[in-house]
Amino acid sequence: MSKRPPFIEPIAPTETHVLSEHGHTRIDPYFWMNQRDSPEVLKNLNAENDYCSQYFEPIKGLVDGLVKEFEARIDPNDVSAPFILQGITYQVRQVEGKDYQQIVRLTGETEHVFLDENERAAGHSFYELADWSPSMDDQFLAISEDFIGRRKYQIRFRNNQTNEFLADLIEDTDGSIVWANDHQTIFYIKKDPETLREYQVFRHRLGTHSSEDQLVFQEDDERYYVSISKSLTDKYVMIHCFSSLTSEVSLVDAEQPETAAQVFLPRQQGHLYEIAHHESGFYILSNDQAPNKKILFSHNFPANLEKCTEIVGHDTSTLIEGLSAFQDFLLIEERKNGLRKFKIKTSESENYLSFDEECYFLGLGVNDDYATKRLFYTYNSLTTPSSVFEYDIETGHKKLWFQKRLLDPHFNASDYQSERVWALANDGTKIPVSLVYKKGIDRANAPCLLYGYGSYGYTLPDTFSATRISLLNRGVVFAMAHIRGSKYMGEHWYEEGKFTKKINTFTDFINAAEHLGRFQYCHPERIYAQGGSAGGLLMGAVTNMAPYLWKGIVSQVPFVDVVTTMLDVSIPLTTGEWEEWGNPQELEFYRYMLAYSPYDNLRKMNYPAMYITTGYHDSQVQYWEPMKYVAKLRALRTNENPLVFECNMDAGHGGGSGRSSERLEIAKVYAFILDLEDIHQ
Repeated sequence: MSKRPPFIEPIAPTETHVLSEHGHTRIDPYFWMNQRDSPEVLKNLNAENDYCSQYFEPIKGLVDGLVKEFEARIDPNDVSAPFILQGITYQVRQVEGKDYQQIVRLTGETEHVFLDENERAAGHSFYELADWSPSMDDQFLAISEDFIGRRKYQIRFRNNQTNEFLADLIEDTDGSIVWANDHQTIFYIKKDPETLREYQVFRHRLGTHSSEDQLVFQEDDERYYVSISKSLTDKYVMIHCFSSLTSEVSLVDAEQPETAAQVFLPRQQGHLYEIAHHESGFYILSNDQAPNKKILFSHNFPANLEKCTEIVGHDTSTLIEGLSAFQDFLLIEERKNGLRKFKIKTSESENYLSFDEECYFLGLGVNDDYATKRLFYTYNSLTTPSSVFEYDIETGHKKLWFQKRLLDPHFNASDYQSERVWALANDGTKIPVSLVYKKGIDRANAPCLLYGYGSYGYTLPDTFSATRISLLNRGVVFAMAHIRGSKYMGEHWYEEGKFTKKINTFTDFINAAEHLGRFQYCHPERIYAQGGSAGGLLMGAVTNMAPYLWKGIVSQVPFVDVVTTMLDVSIPLTTGEWEEWGNPQELEFYRYMLAYSPYDNLRKMNYPAMYITTGYHDSQVQYWEPMKYVAKLRALRTNENPLVFECNMDAGHGGGSGRSSERLEIAKVYAFILDLEDIHQ
């Protein structure tokens, strides 16, 4: 580790604040930190950022070197796979020397810049293009943008013939855009101004003021969120209303956007469903008496599920993750034994797209043509950059459509090894762990970075990372623990890692780390852990539960003050989260959360080295959670391991915007770990 001149850690002032619930009292000395923009808060954050800058100053050369490696490996004029949208071919490109992307239209041998994010971002310290959507007649382009990082998006419209923007402006949306078939009407979503919950669907007609927009749908139950999409047939605008446990779909005729939304199948507590429209009727993906989902069909809006025909039955070993209905085939996304595959089902046959590897990612490309005879899908692995394939539905033939290439002439996928191992959990459950490393390293003595998430049923994809090569080339093993709380092994995997079984998520991660060290996949005293958001909760919990196990922790936008946040219904997202974590207004959940909440369980003991980051404008995990967590850690830890906290004052939940900011953030994480390993080249 680099030698650093002595400098004083920021010590935050304390103010006694009493929190009482169920007759139980907690004292929070840092509760005052939720006073956004107050002089005291800004003073402390500035002090922490200054301290962070001082910490990284001695390894600035390492950070800069890593960034240069990234830039030498990744084409500065990097391009996405071409994709076809409404019959027009597009490509997303980076331009050397610019931070943001260009969306390019390709017509034969000619091309032109359709939208340049760099022009839109000019003069702003943060910029995010959330969505862009041409009208079906291609006369207009609708875009949604965020210039702050709070995920409150403005929608604007451009005349594609003149390239001039209309006067229309819609504020404070969730960024979604769906065009009706009249080329003049869009549907969009408004957020609750206090909780930021997506709850209203509005209709806007070009040329009118947003104050005249009509409310189409409103969800008053605070457990539910709203999203919108369009059916592949272009027949319906679809309004999805959902909580963690229950869903409901309403439809608006896209040919007659002024008509009322109609509920497809009324919600029933515990029933999750989604639909895919076909010209002959509706395919329904449902969990009714089918935790891993089943597929039903109805010619029209069904009175109930009993009126529907079963197309694909429930399979306890196979999770159905998605469903698309094209004119001549169904595309069914499945996961079995943790691995994704696609089933293509026609009236005459069933075929699978699957792979023999154990650490790969399979995803859908852009497929918006209902009548298509070809399917675009993406494939990559922990060792192989992304490729897009075109699959002919009629012949079963596949061909390479696009392949991502690295600039680095020394990169060879065969120099790296990936594998899947199975750790044994405390209760005997086998926990899958994906790992990748450079061939030839002394694994038994190698450091390891173990990544995890394990919440909301989200499954970490085994994807390639061009920046991660810099870690692998320095002898670091990278691993991902597919712990309970995800759906890696099916719906039950999620159910076993939520509510009053949440502890499984944390113990699974600890058991995964122990397995890697015990069986010489890495050195047992050189294990680092990383996670963000709910993965930051994971980091906080496993640090408290097994501090001896980690040489270092990287915790990004961490959700660490679980009990206080889940009791405060004014904080964005809180109420809807009760179906994930439980409602601490109920004694059972209060006690259970209190047992693992990282902030509440900090105590006087030795802690590993820690690098904690957040964004001041984060709307999902408020900046004060990691801020107060660090302050309390500084007051309680009994050793002198590094404790570094960085708050990006121009960022939200996803960190800074632009590729320069993104790469710098990754380089600092790597440098933090490599410095602790005394690796500076």
